[in-house]
Amino acid sequence: MDAFRRNLAAAGHWLEPFNGFGPDNFLVGSPEFCFSEYEEWIDTRFAPRQFQKLKEKMSEPSLFAIGAFIQSLWQNPGIEQELRTLGSAAHVYVGTGLGALDTTYKASIELYKAQARWDAFWASPDHNSELRDNRDGHPEAPRECAAEEWNRYWMERSPELREYLAELAEIDGAAMSDGDVGHAKLRTIREKEKGHARVREKWHAPEPPWHISADVIWNIHNTPAAQISILAGITGLAFAPVAACSTFGVALGLAARAIQSGEAKIVVVGATDGPPHPLTVGAFYTARVLAASGSASLPLTGLQGTHIAGGAAVWIVGDYEYMQSKGFRPIGMEPVSIGLSSDAHHIITPSEEGPKIAIQQALAKAGLTPDGLGTWDLHATATPGDYSEVTTLRSVFPDTVLVTARKGTFGHGMSAGSGWELTAQYMGYEQGQLFPTALAAEDLNQSIAGIHNCFVFDRAQQFPGKAGGKLSMGIGGINACVVSRPWQNGAR
Repeated sequence: MDAFRRNLAAAGHWLEPFNGFGPDNFLVGSPEFCFSEYEEWIDTRFAPRQFQKLKEKMSEPSLFAIGAFIQSLWQNPGIEQELRTLGSAAHVYVGTGLGALDTTYKASIELYKAQARWDAFWASPDHNSELRDNRDGHPEAPRECAAEEWNRYWMERSPELREYLAELAEIDGAAMSDGDVGHAKLRTIREKEKGHARVREKWHAPEPPWHISADVIWNIHNTPAAQISILAGITGLAFAPVAACSTFGVALGLAARAIQSGEAKIVVVGATDGPPHPLTVGAFYTARVLAASGSASLPLTGLQGTHIAGGAAVWIVGDYEYMQSKGFRPIGMEPVSIGLSSDAHHIITPSEEGPKIAIQQALAKAGLTPDGLGTWDLHATATPGDYSEVTTLRSVFPDTVLVTARKGTFGHGMSAGSGWELTAQYMGYEQGQLFPTALAAEDLNQSIAGIHNCFVFDRAQQFPGKAGGKLSMGIGGINACVVSRPWQNGAR
């Protein structure tokens, strides 16, 4: 949190070269993160191996979320115990954009290599009597083809493989041994593993392709939320809202509904993304929304594309009266209303009406007119969409609204980006300012300047004494608009 605040105070970007393909022309936002900083917190609450298990088994999106959550607890001492005390009235809504992408990637590579070894083994004449006896007697066998196709074809016809599988089936079909269920389960697993090893040794076979890491299922989209619920002892609903770039706003909107309906008193909300990955960078580049010149592409300027970033943003929000009665202090601004909508238009190109619906919803729920907004943070991805977004903005708000665009500062987190942008807005309010952006006034795109020219450039500006707004537009046409207002002396 302190590093985030310090970085925001300096006009400039936090991006660095990617080089995930070897040398390349991409810049990314890679979080400076050391999970060991949270070891003491975990060790004082759990068995000695808990920290190491998390470090070994959890993907980076989960670790980022855990770290951000622990930092959020530090903002209001005592709130950790309150989360435990509330039972099912405390919830966790922490989403992710692409999930544990690197874990899936590594498991896929592992599976591919294991399958290739497996196919080659059972397709060899030494382990396939069908091939030995009928090498020329299969008219459907591939002739001029890749070795992979040849091996797959003959592996499936190996009588020896069928014998091998029958032996495995007999081992795996054994019932659990008698006795205490817990101990019997472990004993049965060990016995089956020894049996598998004996069969592999008998056949001199490689590991089957289904013997790959189980980390894929330990790191699905709801794992960050689940780990937070486990670490904090939160027994209420914990799940992962997935709404691409609007994930944080959607999580906040769902939290508001749960609190207003009385289902929850406190909700942990957030979003988390893994570090930039070749799959993500390559996909965004092919989708023609990623900059690739080796220099920072700023929103509202050349519209060359955005930059991928990773990290997490986690907040703790709660019922105002309840939190005040417990002595907790509100931080930043009050999230008054959240408007949510869908474009029903295009998978990646925003519509004009969809975002406007979310904006109008948020204003109506907040009881505000457009004149009541003093500042606004754009989704702004440094693509041609910036122009249409500013056009939509001006179709609702006057030319006096002071606008920020921050993806040129820390990059584009698939799910966490809007959380960072809202956090920057809230932190700025606490210091009475809107933090500077990396944008210089002279670099503002002239087409955009013709529509609106009231922006926060590379110098901080005084925070307007009015409400603030934030729009996020996610892939799939999912929109989230958050309207926040200053706390009045710690109260509404």
